[in-house]
Amino acid sequence: MLALHALHQPKPRDTQPFHPGAPGYWPGRATRAPGPTTRTATRALAALALGLAIAGCQANTAPAPMVERPVQVQRVAFAAEDGKRDFVGIVRARYETDLGFRVPGKIVTRLVNVGDRVKANDVIARLDPQDFKLQVESAEAELAAATSGLSQAKAEFDRSAQLKDRGFASNADFDKKQAVRDEADGRLERARRSLNLARNQLDYSELKAGADGVITAITGEPGQVVPIGQPVARLARDGEREAIVALPETWLADARKATASVRLWSERDRSFKARLRELSPQADAATRTYAARFTIEDADDSVALGMTATVTLAHAEETAVARVPLSAVLNRGTGASVFVVDDQKILALRPVTISSFTEQAAFVTAGLRDGDEVVTLGVQKLEPGLKVRTMQPR
Repeated sequence: MLALHALHQPKPRDTQPFHPGAPGYWPGRATRAPGPTTRTATRALAALALGLAIAGCQANTAPAPMVERPVQVQRVAFAAEDGKRDFVGIVRARYETDLGFRVPGKIVTRLVNVGDRVKANDVIARLDPQDFKLQVESAEAELAAATSGLSQAKAEFDRSAQLKDRGFASNADFDKKQAVRDEADGRLERARRSLNLARNQLDYSELKAGADGVITAITGEPGQVVPIGQPVARLARDGEREAIVALPETWLADARKATASVRLWSERDRSFKARLRELSPQADAATRTYAARFTIEDADDSVALGMTATVTLAHAEETAVARVPLSAVLNRGTGASVFVVDDQKILALRPVTISSFTEQAAFVTAGLRDGDEVVTLGVQKLEPGLKVRTMQPR
């Protein structure tokens, strides 16, 4: 207890003033100078601060390590392209004609139905012939009157010619009789033409088939009044048969040089050779496809109109292609490209050539090599030079 009490007792201060020349004297100060212990502590603190400053200047400033981004990849494998592509079409006749009357009138009879076979000059439908018969009768009467007028004009001309030869008729009277005869002759010719026209119109009141074929559509019914040229029936002529298909734009160039064949759904084991006859220059507004007509060579009676057929197009030369998912293809305005992962797991954007597309895949013909790893998901958010970690799809 006495020892603890002694430790807490304040030490007596030396109030001896400093004087000039005395050790530790500070001008203007009457207190005692710091002792050896105080100077040692100050020097230690200064050394510690200097050491901390030096340590801070020598801190490690190296950049943080790059974080690898996980990506899903697929290994590229080239194989011989299946050079065949099937398109579904319909069998049609090469020549299909809409039949219409050459004169207006009211339909009184229709003699055919859809699917009926007709021969050339068979009657398809008839108009009411009453008005046309009246026109024929009127033209015949005009012809009779013109014939009689010509006979009278000729007789008067002959008498005028005889009187002129005897000197009892003037030249003016003779010229007048000659003009009357010529006019009567022209009136007779006009009457004959009018009669022929009336008879033709009477004949046109019957709609006839222009060739052998099959009726594929009917658009006119008895009692209907039709103008000139309005379709009443459609005739598919016998002869060449064609398969009509819709081609996507990626097959336009190949269709012109590919080998074509046709198989009917009713006879899948039988194939017909075909050739491209017509390719539409404009795409359909709704489907954005191009209509193509392939002529079926050596078609027989088994190739019926309206049958469903498969048109197969085969490439003349085989091409090696690689199938990649459609999600792997990126286009930033400079063409199709894909991200490829190199040996150091660094991304590289590589342009590719694509021959065709499907709903889920793209077929690459150039720009990749066998064994390349291409990124298949999230390519829109990637950049070249990015460090990645690859993962195979499950």
